[in-house]
Amino acid sequence: MVIIGLYVIGVALLVALLFAVVWFAFGRGEDLPPVDRGTTLTRLPRAGISGDDVRHLVFGQTIRGYDTSEVDWALEKLAREIDELRDVVQELSGRDVADTGAIPTVRVTPSKDE
Repeated sequence: MVIIGLYVIGVALLVALLFAVVWFAFGRGEDLPPVDRGTTLTRLPRAGISGDDVRHLVFGQTIRGYDTSEVDWALEKLAREIDELRDVVQELSGRDVADTGAIPTVRVTPSKDE
């Protein structure tokens, strides 16, 4: 009978020790405060957006799909970046025409994905 009592006490101490370790390692189960409205995981650099930046976009999900404000924001940022790049290309093309008098040609090489 003494052995069974020691066994029960030993198991209870082991469970209490395991509970204490888990409690200190992972917290006491408090709820986190809600995330502020407008907070998003969607991130893009201010300028110089690369293809990898776009490929790594993460949008928050809602009941009916993605959060439309995040998608709209990302698309607007990408549109502005494309417009800026096209303006630079047009400006540089204009310089080439002014310098040489020839119409510039652009060679497009297909990517490996196509």
